[in-house]
Amino acid sequence: MIAVRKKPIYAFIDSQNLNLGIRSQGWKLDFTKFRKLLSDRYQVTKAFLFIGFIKEQQPLYNDLKRAGYTMVFKPTITHNIKGIPETKGNVDAELVLHSMIQVSHYSKAVIVSGDGDFHCLIEYLDSKNKLSKILVPNPKYSSLLRRFASYITQIQLFRQKIQLTRSIKTQKKGIR
Repeated sequence: MIAVRKKPIYAFIDSQNLNLGIRSQGWKLDFTKFRKLLSDRYQVTKAFLFIGFIKEQQPLYNDLKRAGYTMVFKPTITHNIKGIPETKGNVDAELVLHSMIQVSHYSKAVIVSGDGDFHCLIEYLDSKNKLSKILVPNPKYSSLLRRFASYITQIQLFRQKIQLTRSIKTQKKGIR
């Protein structure tokens, strides 16, 4: 008898939605602990982290890669808003595109975002029985995702396991 090898589970992470959603609740995420949670709790073998590229942040990107993330970068642009520079790197299109490029390589997907822009992707993955979980960083996620409530888990539930507990000033290694 030939053993059938099951396809892995992949995570697709909107880093900005994740980071801002967590920070809006007054705490910071330990990305290394979060990657472990994805692996242990959801059996995620590959975690794509979509993030805007800023050259000065290369040490952070190196840390994220060492923590087990597959980095997907979006070029950023900087605008001056009322004299204050603001950098933008919206990763939504990249996340949707890469999840579709990879669709034949995974059995299920974990989407990490509460952004309604991913409604069409989530709807498609659900229709193909490819959706495992939607992890939302903020309790105020898009109403477009409410019909997928059975898939939604709030990241806040894991705060004790994934919160950054070390002082950033004293932290010498790891992800900020």
